[in-house]
This record gives sequence, C-alpha cells and structure tokens, in this order.
Amino acid sequence: MNGDRYFIDSNVLLYRYDELNPVKRDHAKLWLAWLWENNRGALSWQVLQEFYWNALRKFRVPPEVARHRVQLMFEWKPPDVTIGLIERAWHWTDQAQVTFWDALIVAAAERTKCRYLLSEDFQTGRQFGYITVVNPFKTSPEQTH
Repeated sequence: MNGDRYFIDSNVLLYRYDELNPVKRDHAKLWLAWLWENNRGALSWQVLQEFYWNALRKFRVPPEVARHRVQLMFEWKPPDVTIGLIERAWHWTDQAQVTFWDALIVAAAERTKCRYLLSEDFQTGRQFGYITVVNPFKTSPEQTH
C-alpha cells in the first residue's frame, strides 16, 4: 500500500448525509472510513466552510452535528490561507482554465502534498501537475493504489 494522500472536496463530506442518494452516501462513507483508518485525508478551510454551510442548508444536518464533523476534520490540519496559496490558485486559474474557487482547491491539494483529488466536480482523470482527479462515487479506495 502506498502512502499517497487524498484531498477531499466538500461534496464527499456532504453526500455522507444524503438520505435521498444512498449510493453516493455509501460511497462517501466508504471513502471517509478508509481515509480515517489509513490517515490519508486532507482538506482545506474552504472545504470545511462549504461543508458546514451546505450541510445546514441543503441536507438539514443539525448544527451540532455539522460543527462536530468540522471539528473532527480539523485533525487533517487544513493549510492556512496565505498569499502564496492565493497566488498558486491564480496560477491554476490561468493555466488550467478553472474557476478561482476550484483553483483554490487544487492549490490546497498541492500544499497538503496530495496525489489525488476526490471530487465529482472536476473531470475524472484530469491532471493538475502530479495531482489526479478521482470521482469517489465511481471509484473505490482500492482502485486508486
């Protein structure tokens, strides 16, 4: 087993609470359990903020549950937002023609030295330098290593 790290987009955290989509919910739970057990997860403040807001609004997660999840996810030590992170996001905006918000995700994945970016919002298989996008709802953890 390799030691690659996986950057988690907010949709993985959110689908864990999606009662209307049991397939995605089960994939999200599988990935999150695997990442915790293997200490391979990473995320950013942006992801935590998006998760918290959307968990409350879209999935009606009780605030205390969403707050507890954010506190747990903090153990993956999201990188601080610095001018360097923003400048790197500008690089990806220019080079990869992605939105600034997506570029911040990529820059944070780089900063946390992730090999994979788990998201359904990016094109599966797309490369950002050494980072490869993986759709966690179509791929299991065993298929990435």
